[in-house]
Amino acid sequence: MEIVVKDLGKQFQEEWIFQGLDFSFKENQIYAVTGPNGSGKSTFLQVLSGFMPQTKGEIRYQNKKGTVNPDDFYKYISVATPYTELIEEFTTLELLNFHFKFKKIRDEIDFDSFLSKINLLKARDKVVKNFSSGMKQRLKLGLAFYSETAVILLDEPTSNLDTEGINWYQELLSQQRDQRIILISSNQAYEYEQSDQELNILSYKPQKQQIR
Repeated sequence: MEIVVKDLGKQFQEEWIFQGLDFSFKENQIYAVTGPNGSGKSTFLQVLSGFMPQTKGEIRYQNKKGTVNPDDFYKYISVATPYTELIEEFTTLELLNFHFKFKKIRDEIDFDSFLSKINLLKARDKVVKNFSSGMKQRLKLGLAFYSETAVILLDEPTSNLDTEGINWYQELLSQQRDQRIILISSNQAYEYEQSDQELNILSYKPQKQQIR
């Protein structure tokens, strides 16, 4: 899989969030999308995934069969973000049954093995709304990494994780990166320390013209 963007831009009302972005994202690579809070990192991920339309430019997903229809981008993507919502009325097992009707589970593991890998086996019958924030984040990350997808988009991936959870995330990232494109949106260096390339979104934000 490869993602190619050409002259990509996103505008809200009169403000360009980013503009003129040209980049190629390749398999087996981790990319850090950096910039201060409010710089447009999350917006860029949503545009790249097809969840939010770009204002101008082109996004092209390419696999061995050719160019992917933009309407089918979602089939190739897993996402874990602070704004990703879980179905909180479900138990953990009910949520897994629902999620993996739409995505194939990676490595063909069973649900108990999956829950063991994300340290939530004891919560298999627990209702998700009763999870702590850290447990929810583990579940989001687990669903993203263990879905058989070519692209993983992560926004602030260690939100609500303690030190043990951050170490677990780093190990998971190292183990599950093969044959994938992974983008990590963050302004915390430890979240993307395994990245191969950095894309600073501010580099594509037009400078405001000064009134003389």
